[in-house]
Amino acid sequence: MTIAIVGAGLGGLALARVLHVHGMESVVYEREPSRDARGQGGMLDIHSGQRALREAGLIDRFHEIARGEGQDMRLLEPDGTLLFQEDTPDDAPLARPEVDRADLRRLLLDSLPEDTVRWGHTFTSAGDGLLHFADGTSAPYGLLVGADGANSRVRALLTDARPHHIGQNVVEMGIPDIDRTHPDLAAMIGRGNYWVLGHGMSLAAQRNGDGRVRIGLSFYHTPEDWLATSGIPFDDPAAARVRLTELLSGWDPRFTALIAACDDTVVPRSITTLPTGLTWPPAPDVTLLGDAAHLMPPVGEGANMALLDGALLALALAARPDDFPTAVREYEREMFERTGAAARMSAKMQELLMSPDAAQRLLAFFRPG
Repeated sequence: MTIAIVGAGLGGLALARVLHVHGMESVVYEREPSRDARGQGGMLDIHSGQRALREAGLIDRFHEIARGEGQDMRLLEPDGTLLFQEDTPDDAPLARPEVDRADLRRLLLDSLPEDTVRWGHTFTSAGDGLLHFADGTSAPYGLLVGADGANSRVRALLTDARPHHIGQNVVEMGIPDIDRTHPDLAAMIGRGNYWVLGHGMSLAAQRNGDGRVRIGLSFYHTPEDWLATSGIPFDDPAAARVRLTELLSGWDPRFTALIAACDDTVVPRSITTLPTGLTWPPAPDVTLLGDAAHLMPPVGEGANMALLDGALLALALAARPDDFPTAVREYEREMFERTGAAARMSAKMQELLMSPDAAQRLLAFFRPG
């Protein structure tokens, strides 16, 4: 019974690793040509997902790469008013540490036998126990797990659901080596997360472990084609920075200075989600995990749920190695309940961020009562 995993993201790799720990092998098919084919994004807030790393036998190595200081938080209004600041003591528990996504992915990859991941395999279809790839090759499977993200192709084997736009568009940028190149801005941002919440817009700055600060400008209540119609010339980074500064008219000059300090990496991103509480009828030989199963607003739950999905599916399969269909049904029952709750919480947080008084409501969230 070959376990075939489509997608070498965090969830798919967690599944492969926990299966390996329990003496069960799998094959991961990934469309990227190599592990370093593209950047893996910024920092992740890992909390509930730490259970998956314990099941994988990797929690100690995770603590070596996690950044406890990444739990620091500063919340401001566009006029520069500091609403909230939380600095984490150096000896504080790693309840919600930040970690570079690339480092976490590398940790999982390095924990697998060398031939587990088959790079350069773009999944196109499956049926009758065979996977088919874009290069014309095929491979057998007994259980197919779609871990292929927001635009999953495996998902279509189980449901017609597709991601939909939620009224948020993001422009991502970054400042490299900020402590050396812009020490004043580095001191302003601090060690962890830095949020400025305005009416219909927000700026989030976040330190990466390599000294880069990742900046995301979010524009709320905007249509799916807003990035194309906004007048931001994404093919000209310098001009794009000027236009973005204009869109922040009236904001404290320190915040627009962050935009001016960015390099030429400018990435537009339209935010989509799957329907909250998505389920599907059970299938004996196909299931989903991570964003393929429950794409949520980007408020800190997606990576944790993907890691847990992978680990808990592996545990279910290890408990029933001769009855995969029953194992999958048990996994899906738990996953639907757990991720449905996480999706509802994420939707409420997203609603909070998109509200006209987002800063004050988030302040109340951090300071209840």
